[in-house]
Amino acid sequence: MERPSSLEECAQRAAASVDAEDVVALARRLVRIPSVVRPGGGEAAVAGFLAEELERRGFAVSWQEVSSGRPNVIADWDAGEEGFGLILEGHTDVVTEGDPAAWSCDPFGGEVRSGRLYGRGACDMKGGLAAAVAAVDAVRRTARGLRGRVRLAALVDEEGMMAGVKAFLRAGYAQGFHGAIVCEPEENEVCLVQKGALRVLATFRGRQAHGAMPYAGANPIPAAARFVLSLRDLQETEQRRCGPHPQLGLPWVTPTTVRAPAHGDAQFNVMAGEAQITVDLRTVPGQDHGALREALQRAASCAAQGEDGVEATTELVEDRPWTQTPPDAAVVRAVERAVELVTGRPPRYGGVPGATDGTFLCAWAGLPVVVIGPGKREVPHQVDEYVEVAELVEAARIYAAAVVYALGS
Repeated sequence: MERPSSLEECAQRAAASVDAEDVVALARRLVRIPSVVRPGGGEAAVAGFLAEELERRGFAVSWQEVSSGRPNVIADWDAGEEGFGLILEGHTDVVTEGDPAAWSCDPFGGEVRSGRLYGRGACDMKGGLAAAVAAVDAVRRTARGLRGRVRLAALVDEEGMMAGVKAFLRAGYAQGFHGAIVCEPEENEVCLVQKGALRVLATFRGRQAHGAMPYAGANPIPAAARFVLSLRDLQETEQRRCGPHPQLGLPWVTPTTVRAPAHGDAQFNVMAGEAQITVDLRTVPGQDHGALREALQRAASCAAQGEDGVEATTELVEDRPWTQTPPDAAVVRAVERAVELVTGRPPRYGGVPGATDGTFLCAWAGLPVVVIGPGKREVPHQVDEYVEVAELVEAARIYAAAVVYALGS
């Protein structure tokens, strides 16, 4: 094992060994392989390319089929001596590009201009994936005297129901590890807190009737409307109670879709028999998800009162808890030291406004998680998505130094 005094040199050497051209070239190749998230698959081609690339670079690569055409790619590098286990995680899926005509460039062209790499996934988060691969490759080539192992996890379906990370954890791929770096676009800020997400479906069931004779049925729409209005009251109550979180801001209770009828085609002269509201709650530390679910059921039941023949139910679709990593965790200290080494300044701290795969790495596996990666928070999912090339290369060097600090301490 190298003396602690040589750890700085090892970290500097690893960071300096990250080839900027290699990082950008790999990110461009990943962007050029469309991998839009969809139930039937979409990530297989980019996963296949990534597996071949990782094998070429000397990693031990595993392939986990989450569902047909949707594989997780898992690559390992072992320093050769037992020690700290670190996961670097990213996802291979991207959201739809929308109308290609709305873009100023090919959404899957991987074009570089004016210091920016453009394309769907450039920011969220094929740039981060490329940075992680190049970083661990640089450590593998240059670092000596480290103990432990690094696992690169390129997972599917983060933009969907996060089936990739759930399958990864159920299969035990996080067992024996001590921390994780999630390479999501956070402007290379050190993020130790993530908002939680509750997705709830509220259903109001009445009885379908002719629009000219509503008395022959039971109209669920007024009850659904009262429920939607009540959500603002719940939001204001929670915002007053919690106040703005220093990194995450305020919690939100957002009705996102309204459907009546819930199934089939709508008609002017048909009173729907069922109405559905989807609610997306974004929570901050201190909020109780169970209590929020009960509050939503009470609001739905109250909204249905007075509407003869209308019943209200709520269904939990997804529960992603807020997470908070202790600032004294070893992976946090490693990332902080890496940021200072690479940038020459103290770390900037932020928070993750949405859930990530790191939500489950933390909540299910109990791992301390740092979310840090290249790209502005507001850019993902937009037309003309991009990542700054300088920030992309900086992230790769931060990851490389962080690996050294984590495995060398």
